[in-house]
Amino acid sequence: VLFLNMNCFLSLLAAGASSVVVGHPLDTVKTRLQAGKGYRNTLHCILTIYRKETVMGFFKGLSFPLATITVYNSVVFGFFSNTQRLISKYRYGDGWHPCGMLDLTVASMLTGLVSVGVGAPVDLVKIRLQMQMQTQTVLAENLHLAGSVSDGTNIPLRSVDIPGQRLYRGPIHCISSILQTEGLQGLYRGAGAMMLRDIPGYTLYFIPYSVFCNLLKPDATSSPHPCSIWLAGGLAGSISWVTATPADVVKSRMQADSQRQRKYRGILHCIIHSYKTEGAQVFFRGASVNAIRGFPMCATMFLTYELSLQFFRSLQDKENIFVVKE
Repeated sequence: VLFLNMNCFLSLLAAGASSVVVGHPLDTVKTRLQAGKGYRNTLHCILTIYRKETVMGFFKGLSFPLATITVYNSVVFGFFSNTQRLISKYRYGDGWHPCGMLDLTVASMLTGLVSVGVGAPVDLVKIRLQMQMQTQTVLAENLHLAGSVSDGTNIPLRSVDIPGQRLYRGPIHCISSILQTEGLQGLYRGAGAMMLRDIPGYTLYFIPYSVFCNLLKPDATSSPHPCSIWLAGGLAGSISWVTATPADVVKSRMQADSQRQRKYRGILHCIIHSYKTEGAQVFFRGASVNAIRGFPMCATMFLTYELSLQFFRSLQDKENIFVVKE
């Protein structure tokens, strides 16, 4: 059991770490587009981040998701697998019986709900760190220096460069600051919007994956080829992230909305305010970025997950054969 758990841990670590590193630069662009200001389009956002913050600007907030990804993946994939087995055992009397579409839907929705408990604080810290430079710019634009020049004109604070000032020094300082200023509930700000994103999002993540895998199999009895798993996972990821974009926009805005410059009173106020000030198109900001980043991230994740599952099942089968022979 220890051997299996260690292998499972290492496989989830490798899959999670690679998917986070690959997807984080575009995730930063997506977050800035959804919750930031002053970006005309995706290319303008990328160039602005690069000019002002260099390449390292795309990797802001990476350390915390990277450190917690194994726990998150273990919860999500472990809960999804166990829920499927429980449903199959209850409905068909066999935990390894293939789940039907309704079974997958229930398992996916429950997984999306559970994922918020682990994922909301991680996403909040990541977004606060990703938005740090943007937050400083907004604060500068809203303030003016006391005093005036000789002709009596006010000097805007944004004209004064104050390098090195940071609201958060890192993820630990960010968590500590949020707990001090907003309490424990501050770490779960935007969790309601995250539920609106993840409950249908995981349904449109696991079900298309299952459908594509079945379509790409040579016959009904064979297992899907690793290339088919990779393609099915990538397509499912893109579909899930694109359809989840409106709720993702609301979540990003809620989580970027810190106590120091609180703008939204709740989910409904965020939706109404965003619509009134920026129109319906605001809820589709970052959709193209989500589609692009969703493919390699989810393709890697599903491929590692399925290969690990097949490996553990083969070991279990060998162990059962050995016990029978004994």
